Amino acid sequence: MDVSKFSQLLAKITRTTSTQKCARSIRVALQSSGAKIQQHPVAASDWGNTLQKLGFTKIMPQFDRPQKGDIYIIKATSKHSYGHIAGYSGSDWVSDFKQRTYDVYKDKKVTYEYYRLPN
Repeated sequence: MDVSKFSQLLAKITRTTSTQKCARSIRVALQSSGAKIQQHPVAASDWGNTLQKLGFTKIMPQFDRPQKGDIYIIKATSKHSYGHIAGYSGSDWVSDFKQRTYDVYKDKKVTYEYYRLPN
């Protein structure tokens, strides 16, 4: 997978509101940048194993110093049964829209998973 291409594809997403299709948006960007995805979950919160099969490593969240191509997942909650997934373009967190911050749920009780491709 080409991290630069993935980041460029994310940067082209300019919507400012969600379409509720974050997992689809990230999947398309991953596939368009060379990721071979055979089967994939529908829910964003279930994408961790798929990312690891693609070579991503689960690491401690690093929202204060993200790197191009990093991906985070918000696990499902009672209010958001599908969770959320977004990638870092090099300047912004992007899912199906350009986010103002990683903290899209504004809920202190959410569980984050954070993934990075090794160099």
